[in-house]
Amino acid sequence: MKIIAVDPGFERLGIAIIEKESRGKEVLLFSECFKTSANLPFEERLLLIGNEISKLIGEYSPEALSIETLFFTNNQKTAMHVAETRGAIIYEALKNGLQLFEFNPVQIKAAVTGSGRADKKQVISMIHKLIVIKNKLKHDDEYDAIACGLTFFAYQKSAYPQA
Repeated sequence: MKIIAVDPGFERLGIAIIEKESRGKEVLLFSECFKTSANLPFEERLLLIGNEISKLIGEYSPEALSIETLFFTNNQKTAMHVAETRGAIIYEALKNGLQLFEFNPVQIKAAVTGSGRADKKQVISMIHKLIVIKNKLKHDDEYDAIACGLTFFAYQKSAYPQA
């Protein structure tokens, strides 16, 4: 099974394409930190994000979207923009027939490290133990997307242990 996993943001968006091979091992096919310029109006940034997600869905043909849920923040404007970004991503996924799976940060940390209170360093360390990453990742957003994707597979395994 192949999925697209996203750590949503409107300035920086972590994206990963992960496939579970028939022998049960997850493989990272693609990851990036997709950036939009702060000089652009928000609606143009949203369009760029939607186009990027649509392009990757067309290129990799994933079956599902694994996306991090919105966490609360003190900055309401930022929270609203991230919520709208999530909406655009979810729209593109559903428009292309993908199943939708959403995970909160505690679920992601618990699935990857075994503890919902893990810090960023622990998550990154475990990601390197769980999946082969051939290229050097430049941004935490990519790690966050990979972690979200690994969470999808962890939950699938627990839901269907014989699979």
